[in-house]
Amino acid sequence: MPVLTFREALNQAMTEEMERDDRVFLMGEEVAQYDGAYKVSQGMLKKFGPSRIIDTPISEGGFAGIGIGAAMVGLRPIVEFMTFSFSLVAIDQIVNNAANMRYMSGGQFAVPIVFRGSSGMAGCLAATHSHRLEAWYAQIPGLTVVLPGTPADAKGLLKSAIRSDDPVVFIEHEVLYHEKGEVPEGEHVVPIGKADIKREGSDVTLITYSRSLKATLAAAEKLAEEGIDAEVVDIRTIRPLDLDTLLTSIGKTHRGVIVEEDWPYCGLGAGIADRITQAAFDELDAPIRRVAAKDAPIPYNRTLEASMLPSVDRVVAAVKDVMYV
Repeated sequence: MPVLTFREALNQAMTEEMERDDRVFLMGEEVAQYDGAYKVSQGMLKKFGPSRIIDTPISEGGFAGIGIGAAMVGLRPIVEFMTFSFSLVAIDQIVNNAANMRYMSGGQFAVPIVFRGSSGMAGCLAATHSHRLEAWYAQIPGLTVVLPGTPADAKGLLKSAIRSDDPVVFIEHEVLYHEKGEVPEGEHVVPIGKADIKREGSDVTLITYSRSLKATLAAAEKLAEEGIDAEVVDIRTIRPLDLDTLLTSIGKTHRGVIVEEDWPYCGLGAGIADRITQAAFDELDAPIRRVAAKDAPIPYNRTLEASMLPSVDRVVAAVKDVMYV
């Protein structure tokens, strides 16, 4: 199986879907002449031309709205934000228009659009370029929210997102773009709304997604050295959430720790913990713990930024807490 970087897997997904369906096009800042701010769209302008790979002004609200209109009349746009921190400029279009159009039109209009781009703490980008907005978008009925953590999932989930008839917020952690992994060739499609057990275990369930998957798997290996067998569940899609897989795992291990880069206050993990507790309270032998980013703006300094992240040691400590070790 070919080994690709995360960015190459995304490029392959978009290229294959554009070859498959001539209604698909890509638009955003620097996606064409510059080959993408993170080189995700490298070579696509040459292959598909300027009518399908479209550079936009620095006007997120404007080109997000153009994309929504194009989707409503039958096209399938991919709108790239250079960083999801900039999507805040377009949040009115995403939340008020894209998410609600099918409902408010009584089903007369679908909005088959993908909003994708980089996100997360990526190294000395400071507070205004390091937002993790998945919990914001996951709160909105009408939006699908996807955060892949491996190159194979990036390809398969992006293909599914492009084919979806509903708006998809597809968030790619910037640190993952250079990560490598095996990626199936051709028709590799990962279903939206299905979690994946990345490591089987019997003692505790570690629930995570996106960049935090790597630290979580490392923590599971460290715990194994101490005789604690952790199951790692990559939720991949956070709306809709695959609650059945989470409940099955909790029913086996009876303990849970959620690992996320989101802020702790009103964060995504709080909502997941609540849903598990409501559905499986009697299965839990300990309260669900959360390992999240520190509750502060993101500093510019690299060392201080690293201290904000859910580290391997913090995950191990949380597991030992629920194991009463």
